[in-house]
Amino acid sequence: MFYYINTFFTYSILGFLLESACFLITGNRGSSGILYGPWTPVYGIGVLVILLLSKLILRNKKIPRLEKAIYIFLSVSIVLSLIEWLGGMLIEFFFHTIFWDYRSHRYHLGKYVALDMSCLWGLLSLFFVYVIHPKMEKWIQKIPYSVTCLLVTLFMIDVICTLIFNFQA
Repeated sequence: MFYYINTFFTYSILGFLLESACFLITGNRGSSGILYGPWTPVYGIGVLVILLLSKLILRNKKIPRLEKAIYIFLSVSIVLSLIEWLGGMLIEFFFHTIFWDYRSHRYHLGKYVALDMSCLWGLLSLFFVYVIHPKMEKWIQKIPYSVTCLLVTLFMIDVICTLIFNFQA
C-alpha cells in the first residue's frame, strides 16, 4: 500500500516540477494544478493507472512482447484521455477554471481531449513503463514511512485549504 502512495507522491511532485519547468522555459504563465503545494495529483493518478494496466498486460505470458506494447499504448491512451476529460470537466465545474483547452488541435473532442495528446500519452506511457519506472522503482521503495506520513498529512492539509479557500461565499 505504501509503495502505491509513495509512487503517487513521487510522480505528482515530478509532474509538477516538469510542468513548472515547461512554463518557465516557454514563458507561459500557467499553473500546474489547483492545489497550493508542489504536486499535481493527476500525474500521480495517471502513473498509477499506467502501472496497473501495464501490470495486467505484461503478466500475460501468452501475448508476444510487441502486442503487449500495443495493448499498453491503446489502453493507456484511452484511459488517460478519460481521466483528462473528467479532470478538466470537474476542475471547470468546481473551480470555474480551464487549465487546458485542445479545441485548437485538429482532432479534438471538446476542450479536454485531442487525438494527438491521447497518442502522446500512449507513447510516453511506453517510455515510462519500459525505461523510467524501472529506474525509479527501487528509489520509491526506499522512501521511509515517516516521509510517507508527512506527505499524506501535508497533502490533506493542502486539499482542505484548497476546498475552503475556493468555496467561500
